[in-house]
Amino acid sequence: MASDREISWWRTDFGQREADGIAGALADEYISMGPLTAEFEAAFAEQIGVPYAVAATSGSVALLMGLMAAGVGRDDEVIMPDRTFVATAHAAAMIGAKAVLVDTEAGSPLIDPQRIREKITRRTKALMPVHLNGRSADMTAIGEIAEEYGLRVVEDAAQAFFSRNATGCLGTLGDVGCFSLGVTKLISTGQGGMVVTGDAQIYEQLQRIRNHGVIGSKPEPYTQLGCNFKFTDLLASIGHAQLTRTEDRAEYVAQLHRIYNERLDELPFIDIVPVDVAGGEVPLWAEVASDERDELISYLSAHGVGTYQPLYSVCRSPHLGCEGEFPHSHAHDRRIFILPCGPAQPLENIGRVCDLLERYGR
Repeated sequence: MASDREISWWRTDFGQREADGIAGALADEYISMGPLTAEFEAAFAEQIGVPYAVAATSGSVALLMGLMAAGVGRDDEVIMPDRTFVATAHAAAMIGAKAVLVDTEAGSPLIDPQRIREKITRRTKALMPVHLNGRSADMTAIGEIAEEYGLRVVEDAAQAFFSRNATGCLGTLGDVGCFSLGVTKLISTGQGGMVVTGDAQIYEQLQRIRNHGVIGSKPEPYTQLGCNFKFTDLLASIGHAQLTRTEDRAEYVAQLHRIYNERLDELPFIDIVPVDVAGGEVPLWAEVASDERDELISYLSAHGVGTYQPLYSVCRSPHLGCEGEFPHSHAHDRRIFILPCGPAQPLENIGRVCDLLERYGR
């Protein structure tokens, strides 16, 4: 029997500060992209320690812009993990490049750096590691490979804002880093994305790509491909407010991760997918794995608990024409799902989910 009190798989919140920001933007007639966007970009960049940030309409567009600014174009190849949201591969396809997939590590849904070299060809232009759920791909190994072959590194950090490894914040360790500001992220503007870089030339390229090849509104020749990927000051006003809560939210989702770890550790039918919280990684989602995944999802649903099953790996998308064998990635496809979480998920909900899972195991 379902509970009267449903638990959604994700909870976030927008409060009075966000409402005041929107009201202020409207009062000052800051509607389209303007000074509030510039301020939001600067604050975002400062929070993760990178010189330049460019806001975009979505995380998917951020990936597209990042590849374009890195010089990826038609008939180039971009090496990325099979285990990622399809937006990573679509970003390459949208500019006529080809996504070349690499299997994940056996015990992790991240790209296996030991398999990258075998996929490099004369057409390879960039490596695109994906920091799934705040976990750091092996950026040391990836950086060494990129330097050896003269490749760009475009980080898909859509799920990794404010997450870090021993070197620095994820998304700031390659040539370009791409973030999502969607509703299921640590901070959100509803829709939106951000591209960051430490390279002044790439920064200028990003600004041009966002605005049909020109910067600002002064007349100048259109000399390169671009589009209208501009952000808005209305969204930036929300982003400003959200940034003031980044640290608290990161700690809160880490607390949820610790609770799940402590409560579920002894259950033989379910495993927490590891996140190095002590090392600075931010576990955005409560990701677990089980050979009984479908049964658990049905059981929790019958008791009013929502879960989320990530979409299949990219190799299962026939329109992309990707080739290869990905046994580790397929194993993750079969086992992984997400328990209720999010920066506004009440702790009592986490306790109730754990109670239900403990009863399932009896």
